Amino acid sequence: MENRESLADGARWVARASVYVVVGGIALITITTVASVLGPMLAIDVATPAMAAWWTVFTAVAVQGIPFLLLGTVVSAAIGAFVPERVFSRVLPRRPALAVPVAGAAGVVLPGCECASVPVADSLMRRGVTPAAALAFLLSAPAINPVVLVATSIAFPGNPAMVGARLVASLATAVVMGWLWVRFGKEEWLPRRRTGGKRGSPRGWRGFRDGLQHDFLHAGGFLVLGAAAAATFNILVPRSVLDVFTGSPWMSVLLLAVLAVVLCVCSEADAFVAASLTGFSPTARLAFMVVGPMVDLKLFALQAGTFGRAFAVRFSSVTWVVAVASSVLTGWWLL
Repeated sequence: MENRESLADGARWVARASVYVVVGGIALITITTVASVLGPMLAIDVATPAMAAWWTVFTAVAVQGIPFLLLGTVVSAAIGAFVPERVFSRVLPRRPALAVPVAGAAGVVLPGCECASVPVADSLMRRGVTPAAALAFLLSAPAINPVVLVATSIAFPGNPAMVGARLVASLATAVVMGWLWVRFGKEEWLPRRRTGGKRGSPRGWRGFRDGLQHDFLHAGGFLVLGAAAAATFNILVPRSVLDVFTGSPWMSVLLLAVLAVVLCVCSEADAFVAASLTGFSPTARLAFMVVGPMVDLKLFALQAGTFGRAFAVRFSSVTWVVAVASSVLTGWWLL
């Protein structure tokens, strides 16, 4: 009798969660579509074309990120509510140095972008996964998943070396960052509650609902903040400034690595942006695609909101340096 009641409760939670997701998703798509169409027109009427351009970039970044953010929070809530801690201890090697490459390679299985990887990594840490492995997964998941690699092959037709270079450089960056955390990382750099399991929190469908609501609303606010920062940069920096750097191979790499941070292009779409930058070298365009999914303004904001600002500053700055170095070495080798 108790089993039947638990199954009935579970079925009700599934039905209710499905209604929330469907209704909320339809409402979200409707609002963002209307805003993206009417926003620029309204801005032109009441202000200036610059404001219209700002609104267009802002809505583009937000619309790209929200679906994958929802995917990530669903996965995060499901991990926290249904997956026992012992599962991860069995799958990953006990030694952190060996768990890092395994977790980095596991990034292939999640077809999401950087917005999805932060809440998933956060949930992995709460379930007892070593931070080094969770951070390696955070960096690799948006950079080497099948959707991204297929998009890269379409953006660079007849150039499989670019796909291979992106895979090698991105995976190398994730693994190196995980190993650096094993060697130099400190637990006090993360909020204390992140380093252990989530004790006393509800499990089952109630825990899934509570976790989904909290994570999506919490991370969504920082996504909006990052999108606004990216739109502001696009408006304030004139295009003539960018043309000055295309003549120098080294400066072009650094420029596109910086642009990847501030433009906040979703990892599923950044290959098409990189392919359009025909004035830059292949290595510079590779750096754009490697840095972007790992270090950008919206990702920094998400990390700061999830793990703390001190962690985000340290982790993002070192990741940027490692990603640029990995791109240069991989481009010299394969491109």
